[in-house]
Amino acid sequence: MTLKQLHSWEVTKETAIELQRELSKNIIKEDHVGQVNFIAGIDMAINESTSMGRAAVVLMTYPDLVIIEKHVYEAPLHIPYIPGLLSFREIPCMLGAFAKLKQRPDLLLVDGMGIAHPRGLGIASHLGLWLNIPTIGCGKSLLVGHYDSTQLKVQAGSWVPLIYKKQVIGTVVRTRTNVSPLFISLGHLISLQTSIDYVLLCSKGYRLPEPVRQADKLSKDNKYPLL
Repeated sequence: MTLKQLHSWEVTKETAIELQRELSKNIIKEDHVGQVNFIAGIDMAINESTSMGRAAVVLMTYPDLVIIEKHVYEAPLHIPYIPGLLSFREIPCMLGAFAKLKQRPDLLLVDGMGIAHPRGLGIASHLGLWLNIPTIGCGKSLLVGHYDSTQLKVQAGSWVPLIYKKQVIGTVVRTRTNVSPLFISLGHLISLQTSIDYVLLCSKGYRLPEPVRQADKLSKDNKYPLL
């Protein structure tokens, strides 16, 4: 699968921050999601001792969520973890995994933030711009913003807005009853409400939506061959 080169990954911290500010202006926050027949999840595992990244992408049919493709890709990580610049560390490896797909997904769920980011360009939004595919950020922990936890019910499907600088940047969504919520934000080419809808529709009794859950498992499965 051919990928468009948006920019170089060999950049300084200062250049990366400026790129985020500029690229965030290109994020489309309205629905450009057509009929969804194929949905993918992507995640990353890191071996800190070897500085290697292992990205995994899992493609499923929708709405029945049957796996039809899964791929892994390993590559060295060229920069250390820097808060707010995760995409520059992980996306090059993720692109390697995505390039192995034979079928292009109609929607991509990413383990990480979309616009719920200090400069409005988390890994899901950044990846969405590179791939020109509707993306949703599914974060497991809070990066930025605040929310009213007293208004978040314990039942699956409950959600409250995530606020940053007086703006709604995402939602805190309970995907499983009595389990810690996820931080959901739009990535690119999709609205926030549609992002919430798809995350809940892809939740099968687990905290993580199924495409991301399967990608998370695959990224940690060192026995899966690098085909």
